[in-house]
Amino acid sequence: MSRDLTEAVRLLQAGELVAFPTETVYGLGADAANPEAVAKVFAAKGRPADHPLIVHLPGAGHLDRWARDIPQAAWDLAEAFWPGPLTLILKRADAVPLAVTGGQDTVGVRVPAHPLALDLLRAYAQAGGGRDGMCGIAGPSANRFGRISPTDAEHVREELGTAVALVLDGGPCQVGIESTIVDLSRDDAVPRILRPGHITPERIAAVIGVTPDFPAGRPAGAVPRVSGSLDAHYAPRTALRVVASADLAVVLAELAAQGKRVGVLARTESGAAESAAGCCRLPDDPEAYARGFYAGLRELDQGGNDLIVVEALGVGPDWAAVADRLRRAACGAGEG
Repeated sequence: MSRDLTEAVRLLQAGELVAFPTETVYGLGADAANPEAVAKVFAAKGRPADHPLIVHLPGAGHLDRWARDIPQAAWDLAEAFWPGPLTLILKRADAVPLAVTGGQDTVGVRVPAHPLALDLLRAYAQAGGGRDGMCGIAGPSANRFGRISPTDAEHVREELGTAVALVLDGGPCQVGIESTIVDLSRDDAVPRILRPGHITPERIAAVIGVTPDFPAGRPAGAVPRVSGSLDAHYAPRTALRVVASADLAVVLAELAAQGKRVGVLARTESGAAESAAGCCRLPDDPEAYARGFYAGLRELDQGGNDLIVVEALGVGPDWAAVADRLRRAACGAGEG
């Protein structure tokens, strides 16, 4: 075991915070069975205490420590997609502290696919698994609440600084947006997608034989059942505007005439975009675009721009997950 991994396990057992890479984004890790450690996560992020955290496990064999009345669909999805970017919402086992579930009777769990995350989780389990031997690490995105998720170790250091005892560097995240969240906690109900992600409804349906519901949004005033469900989330500090591809050149010319310094997140070839004060062009492919989305937003947010203009995304179900993140980012940043 590497020195950093040994130190990470020691810190987690001592109730400290350790940031670690996953295939989706970097997580801010704490012993999920230790309410005092979990409280440090909320404090470091500035996150409201009623927002549940996702618990990362070494493998599906640890699932029944965290959940009860586990339906067959959960085992089938775990076999199909774990390790991977899929979070299951299940009924909370009695031993699970309410601090990690936001006071709710359900818990979100997943097994990440990043090799360093798996090494950490397995080493943690071998060392005793934290409080009560539960072997779970809470891991919300390692950023300030509501802001752009980190997909590189340096993003974590910039965002949280000394609030994190150790940052494990596993390089850039390969998926780049948060996991799909599926609710399987409702008895005899059709599974429900609470957050879209890399694992699509079609892939889930192919495993469990039923297409999950995909509700349009969270009822106004309702307590969040899962991470990343607020209308405003994943947001830069700079104002953000989404512009259709056909209108991009005209809008950028108007903004230049107003003396605005504009950064552009583009997905197609555009001379107008590339002549802006800052331009980040991502591939016109939903998976590749998602991989670079947060890093691109962060670069433009730090570029001294008055406004970030994002070229509108492609249309279709393959773009649904990144479109969800862009909509929330635009809501959180406000229009410029």
